Amino acid sequence: MKKIYKSIISGMALILTLGACSDYLNQVPQDILDFERLFETRDKTLNYLASVYTYMPDEFYQRSPGDGQWNQGPSGVWTAGCNEAEYVWGTNASNLLNTGSLTPDTDIVKKYWGKWYKGIRTATTFMDNLHLCNKLSPGDYEQWHAEARAVRAIYYYYLLRIYGPLPIIEESISEQSSIGELQIPRNSVEEVVNYILDELDEAINNGLLPNVKTGNPTASDKGLGHIDQAVAKAFKVQVRMLAASDLFNGSNSYFASLENPDGKKLFPSYSEAEKKALWAAAAKEAKEFIDNYIGKGYDLTRIYTDGKLDPYLSYREAVRGYKSEFTNFTGSTSAIEMVWYIQRTYAPWEQYSRTPKHFGVNIGWIQASGVLGASQEIVDAYFMANGKKPITGYQSDNKTPMINSESGHTDTGLSEEDYLDPVTGRVFAPKGVTKAWTNREPRFYADITFDGQKWLYDGQGDIYTSTQYSGNSGMSQGATNDYTKTGYIVRKSAPLEDWNANNRAYILMRVAQLYLDYAEALNESDPGNSDVLKYLNLIRERAGIPGYGTAAGQVPVPSDMRQAIRDERRVELAFENVYYFDSRRWCIAEQTESTPIHGMDIRKDGEEFFVRTLVEDRSFEKKNYFFPIPNKDINISRALVQNPGW
Repeated sequence: MKKIYKSIISGMALILTLGACSDYLNQVPQDILDFERLFETRDKTLNYLASVYTYMPDEFYQRSPGDGQWNQGPSGVWTAGCNEAEYVWGTNASNLLNTGSLTPDTDIVKKYWGKWYKGIRTATTFMDNLHLCNKLSPGDYEQWHAEARAVRAIYYYYLLRIYGPLPIIEESISEQSSIGELQIPRNSVEEVVNYILDELDEAINNGLLPNVKTGNPTASDKGLGHIDQAVAKAFKVQVRMLAASDLFNGSNSYFASLENPDGKKLFPSYSEAEKKALWAAAAKEAKEFIDNYIGKGYDLTRIYTDGKLDPYLSYREAVRGYKSEFTNFTGSTSAIEMVWYIQRTYAPWEQYSRTPKHFGVNIGWIQASGVLGASQEIVDAYFMANGKKPITGYQSDNKTPMINSESGHTDTGLSEEDYLDPVTGRVFAPKGVTKAWTNREPRFYADITFDGQKWLYDGQGDIYTSTQYSGNSGMSQGATNDYTKTGYIVRKSAPLEDWNANNRAYILMRVAQLYLDYAEALNESDPGNSDVLKYLNLIRERAGIPGYGTAAGQVPVPSDMRQAIRDERRVELAFENVYYFDSRRWCIAEQTESTPIHGMDIRKDGEEFFVRTLVEDRSFEKKNYFFPIPNKDINISRALVQNPGW
């Protein structure tokens, strides 16, 4: 493993020659002139630690992918960069993925690579120099050093899932190093995975706090926002899930021949038994998190109305992340389900994208753009109220649905009465909408804004969103490109009142994902284990739909449990920047991302609107499973081989 981290003494010299050339070789911040002053007090040292965290993804800012709010951690292209959604703005970088226009010189390709390597550099610089502070309290050094180590490992995880195997850069070399010594090859998938896991274990065993939720969560130095053992263990699950999946375990033949100039293979050649063992390790890791932390500040969010579980509110609130409720671990807020999240995010930009235009409504804060349109394909993925899939696939035109006759789904015609929440009686779908939007599961109504649906804020009277051509949020009102291209708008994480409100954190991982991780890994390593159904059904129970089983009221156990788990992940984690990576690690993106996406006919009004219509043809090639390495770094290090196809 090649390691070349710059020390403080030699760093400023090297920056003069390499700083402008390569983000990942530029190891010392250009604005730090006096390291000792940065560590002269405990508060300054704590502030420096905070800067280590600033490269965490800022996914509330997807309107401008790669930048991140305040130019810190990058935001992703993941929601509209897969078949979940589409931005109407042609300038959004997700369009580069959808049209196959990405190149090694594309801005986001350089920004993700560069920013996370800068984060790695910042973490290492902090670790190398923490000893300079002589004002630390007992335990500070161990805790903060471990946090920086864990953050650095997490940045490598984010790089790995986008670019594949990459260089691990860790140690110092002198300023007299030759150009030859700076020719840094990529480490193999196995080496990168093991490095991340080892670093997280090192942090867990040597300084990370056990569980800040059960400690002093409001403390600035030891409270929420600091990576603790629970968060580190949750990231270990994510790393193991990647390692076990087909894209990384050697099953994808397209990448099998990728090697360094010296002939070193970068992807493994595991036997089927070894692949199964990887899944078993992931399942074990996930179960350890569940056993150690569920009931200790972690659980699924559950809200009760009139003494009954309210699935709609429970699921909707699980992703809200109100900063004012961070320390409320009673189970009725998102705080108990949040595993990792970003507090410094600026929520209004994403809320603006998910709040409809509502032209003509005299309440300014519920008038926005609604530019993030959910696809017909994700709409079709949500279950019926009876827990069954409404649509099992599409005919050869990739548009006409194959309806599951057992589901009770009707794809045409308009409803003649309100469809009500069976628990509370709230109106889920008002009379007059297409029948395709009635009798669906509660998650559908929490996640999708459709034509004719009542908007979330009703403090000054009911407001109904219309995405038809002449509607208040339709194309005819969106001359400034403030409308949805699909006739649907992503509702998940939309504000309940003012789109400009900023009492929000962006949740990057929650308990529901870890339950589904466990079910998936266990099914791959030990199919038939009763825990597979147990944890899958915990998700379905909270969602308000029947679980799988043989008891009265349950849905028959699927013959294809792998697909059932994937279907559940697709819905439960929709619009949470998960499906983009799921479709790639499962190696199914060649099917899911190379077919067109559809929606309603937004150029029509009335019944003509309710017609499945092509929104965009999309392109996906095998090379698109990974981003390319930026050209500028390939040009600096000839030992740094490019990903296949680029």
